[in-house]
Amino acid sequence: MKFVIDSAIPYLQGVLEPFAQVVCLPGREIGAADVRDADALIVRTRTRCDEHLLGQSRVKMIATATIGFDHIDRTWCAARGIEVATAAGCNARGVLQWVAAVLESLSRRQGWSPREKTLGIVGVGHVGSLVKSYAEAWGFRVLCCDPPREEREQCGFLPLEEVARHSDLLTFHTPLDDSTRHMCGETLLRQMKPEAVVINSSRGEVVDGQALCESGHPCVLDVWEHEPDLHPGLLARTLLATPHIAGYSRQGKANASAMSVAALARRFGLPLEGWYPPEVRASEPCPIGWEELRTTIRGFYDIEAESRRLKSRPEDFEFLRDHYAYREEYF
Repeated sequence: MKFVIDSAIPYLQGVLEPFAQVVCLPGREIGAADVRDADALIVRTRTRCDEHLLGQSRVKMIATATIGFDHIDRTWCAARGIEVATAAGCNARGVLQWVAAVLESLSRRQGWSPREKTLGIVGVGHVGSLVKSYAEAWGFRVLCCDPPREEREQCGFLPLEEVARHSDLLTFHTPLDDSTRHMCGETLLRQMKPEAVVINSSRGEVVDGQALCESGHPCVLDVWEHEPDLHPGLLARTLLATPHIAGYSRQGKANASAMSVAALARRFGLPLEGWYPPEVRASEPCPIGWEELRTTIRGFYDIEAESRRLKSRPEDFEFLRDHYAYREEYF
């Protein structure tokens, strides 16, 4: 067997080598010739998996060490019997802690408390559900929008326009597909309060960057349209800006690697059930109050320093992302 792996995915060295030929390459450089005789791939969003890459290959499985899957042509893969496994939920707690750092920074710099603010959450899946639970405990009034879940479960979630109209902060946690591309565009932005903050850590294309820039709305962005080429005007007006690393915790990365290994183990009968990187301490979720958060979060994650780095050298976007020191989850 042969497995081709994105070399930037951590913790995998030596794990699969006893069972297969393993080829590690930078994700953007994985090409058709590299995968022609491969049985499986472990990739990230930098590798576009479609007919161009896989048309002449024998690949049977793609495991993506990411929660997103818009880099994979799943329709084409399904038609050819190529199984796709994602790492859905792997970094949800890491993103939660990025959102917590955003909220703490804004409250301290702008002089407000959670009880004074309404937080709108768009997308109430793995990440959004955590944000909802913690934000309510911190004292925010929380409004939620998730049409697919509302249709299935009748959760009492609200339409997007209503959530946007009443929110002081609006955070997006949706996948990218035809229904979510530019869902935050000119029309929605006009319906929001003038000073409402747009927060996006989902996918860059969920927010129309040009419309956001022209709207005058304050914003906090971790993901960007056309990244790594950032819109200069949009970058300049962000309150906080980070290089697509909201979920980059040690535990999130370990979870993603473990889920990818589990997918290959199941498909190819490898004796790796339950494998988890031994060098990583698994996170122990626990409640945390707002006052405790205020006094601890900067010791684990200085989002303001990270924002200054990106704003001063936006051309280093890929370098900052590829050489990121993974954060430690602590709640």
